[in-house]
Amino acid sequence: MEPVITVGLDGSPESLAAAHWAADEAERRGLTLRLLHAWPLLAPEPTRIPSEIDQNYWAKRVVHNARAELQARHPGLTVVGNLVADDAQDALLRAASESEMIVLGSRGLRPVESYFLGDISMPVVGRAERPVVLVRTEAHEGGPPPAPDASGAVVVALKLHGPCDDLLEFAFTTATARGVPLRAVHGRTVPLHAYTPWGTDHDVTDEVRRDAQKSLDRALRPWREKFPGVEVVDRLRLESPAKAVVQAAERAGLLVVGRREHRPPLAPRLGPVAEAAIHHAPCPVAVVPHG
Repeated sequence: MEPVITVGLDGSPESLAAAHWAADEAERRGLTLRLLHAWPLLAPEPTRIPSEIDQNYWAKRVVHNARAELQARHPGLTVVGNLVADDAQDALLRAASESEMIVLGSRGLRPVESYFLGDISMPVVGRAERPVVLVRTEAHEGGPPPAPDASGAVVVALKLHGPCDDLLEFAFTTATARGVPLRAVHGRTVPLHAYTPWGTDHDVTDEVRRDAQKSLDRALRPWREKFPGVEVVDRLRLESPAKAVVQAAERAGLLVVGRREHRPPLAPRLGPVAEAAIHHAPCPVAVVPHG
């Protein structure tokens, strides 16, 4: 199968904004865009049937309208529609294994909406074999909400514990396709023994900073050499990693965070940095599984 970017469509304005984001990204990368709509009650496709008695009419309309809108904006882009009679979560996970990435729309996470986001998006993010991009957008009067601006830098969150090649490859490739800088962010909490009654022990914090900077430089060096055309800015902050990453995402075009593929059985599928990014970053968030 040729390389594709798959977007999940459910007829909502958020999923249409995700489709626009995915179309822009597919065009940059020279990939096919697949519009996927999944619903368990889709009927077997008859040869010919009037629209007024076609049980799949609305599902077809969701895909057809989105495809027409995207083709008008991207006349040279190959866009294919895909109707699947299956549970949406299962269909998206299967599609993710066949795609370069999968793109989903997400609402602005106010308290009630953040609960319902978990119905489909969060299980897909936590289990997909390939990167999942969540495109957040606010309600917009007079039509569908616009896709987020992609002119900002790509920000990648680095833990520096273990390999992160898949994460960095995705981030550098995306920055190259967009022609924007890459900001590598690492947050490290100051150890408890650095705190004193009068503040923090600067000798300890300086040592922590030097150690973290060496690790950051070591992780980025081979990727700077592989992608010499990408402007790379590293940012080290001695504070909560989640806070450092969310703050760095301000005015970013995309935030890239990692997800460990092999976590202990009872551990959450997403770490605290990925959770914070999904719920609080103002820009689209790509969650990349890695070893």
